[in-house]
Amino acid sequence: MELLIRNAIKEDMSSVLKLIVELAVFEKEPDAVEISEEDLIVAGFGDDKQFDCFVAEADGEIVGMALVYFRFSTWKGRTVHLEDLVVKEKMRGKGVGKALYRRVMEYAAEQGVKRVNWVVLDWNKPAIDFYEQTGATILSSWWQVEMEELALKKFIEQKE
Repeated sequence: MELLIRNAIKEDMSSVLKLIVELAVFEKEPDAVEISEEDLIVAGFGDDKQFDCFVAEADGEIVGMALVYFRFSTWKGRTVHLEDLVVKEKMRGKGVGKALYRRVMEYAAEQGVKRVNWVVLDWNKPAIDFYEQTGATILSSWWQVEMEELALKKFIEQKE
């Protein structure tokens, strides 16, 4: 297998979206993906570029992707956030994920950031083990917090 890790182009977004859906299924959230291919194209390649994406290509087929964007830490300054790293199920265990992960870390170093952040589900033991083996720290004392669109609207509508 010849593996190529490269920057994604607009034409890759259909494959990237399929990988995002595959990840949602793997994470037991099959109906959670609301984004479209066009949303990805506008956000990744439009005037207000919001992310960078790397794809893994094996024998001409996109078999994995990693999507990253910049954040700002009040403690560290500019950081990179790894939103998703996903490899097609049939290609797992063949080094594709590690190659994408390495590219993300190289990109972060190239950008001169002080930290790379990402989240991992507590039941995804293989991923946790891999991250720890690479020197990453799993922050069990920090909880991810989010407010979905409906909750956001309800909160804003509250009088006090």
